[in-house]
Amino acid sequence: MGKNGKVEEDWESDLSPERFKVLRMRCTERPFSGKLLYNDEKGVYICAGCGAVLFRSESKYDSGSGWPSFMAPASEEAIIEREERSHGMTRTEIVCGKCGGHLGHVFDDGPAPTGQRYCVNSLSLEFQKIE
Repeated sequence: MGKNGKVEEDWESDLSPERFKVLRMRCTERPFSGKLLYNDEKGVYICAGCGAVLFRSESKYDSGSGWPSFMAPASEEAIIEREERSHGMTRTEIVCGKCGGHLGHVFDDGPAPTGQRYCVNSLSLEFQKIE
């Protein structure tokens, strides 16, 4: 049994097929295809799997990578980083700190002040607008 007390079959029935592939099977959506890539409204980005707050709009920026990019997570516990060795390279995968859903990767080529680029699949996120 995984985080949140769910087994993968529960996730599969609770998520759309596209979201299940990204959040639970660690797939990546095509670049420049995500609905949140160009979103510039004020609010918070939450996990599409469990609703945990992951990022704030103030940390979002256009990295030109084709995926929503953020300088920092909303809190230390929002994101878990882990080493990933796949496709002949080593990267740092980021997952939701609450449910373990795959979000994307973090790179050390972001802007100041953090120098980080949290590169996230739109399918991993929902947006909640703040007035």
